[in-house]
Amino acid sequence: MVVTIDGPAGAGKSTVARAVAARLGYRHVDTGLMYRELTAVALERGTDLDDGAALAALVGVSLATPVDLRSELISANVSAVSRHEPVRVRMRERQRELARNAVLEGRDTGTRVCPGAEVKVYLTASVAERARRRASELGIPATDVELAIAERDRRDAVQLAPAPDAHTLDTTRLGVEAVIDHVLRLVREAEA
Repeated sequence: MVVTIDGPAGAGKSTVARAVAARLGYRHVDTGLMYRELTAVALERGTDLDDGAALAALVGVSLATPVDLRSELISANVSAVSRHEPVRVRMRERQRELARNAVLEGRDTGTRVCPGAEVKVYLTASVAERARRRASELGIPATDVELAIAERDRRDAVQLAPAPDAHTLDTTRLGVEAVIDHVLRLVREAEA
């Protein structure tokens, strides 16, 4: 069984994917974190972020020193790294290797990484709500985050589309447990 959870930043992908994977006893694969790690490796090694082939060659390479993968520096550069098709091709190969009894989260797991997944979910929420959630995590005003989220949505627009057979769920006014229960219900239905 493969479950994909896609959507924009702040829609609840990570929280829901971790919880669903834990409750099912599945592997949790955070595809966005994989791109962040690749970005950190590239920055650490001084790799040209415009060189897609050089970046693709770094997929699977570990960091020499620990770094905060959610830092501003990584956030500011991850889209530049992930936009290269050679990087995306190599990364999808690696993600597919991990997609066995797994919950994958990202922006294109249901459309490009695992289009044959048994359960596909696309989470969304208003920009204001996503900014509020992210700001709460970071301990800063939501107004500081809202523009950044809107800009990231613009940069990632190509990848931000639900699969035609995905279950779209607007989480703006839903609690985390309600979203988790909804996804688990979809998994039980797929297993039946």
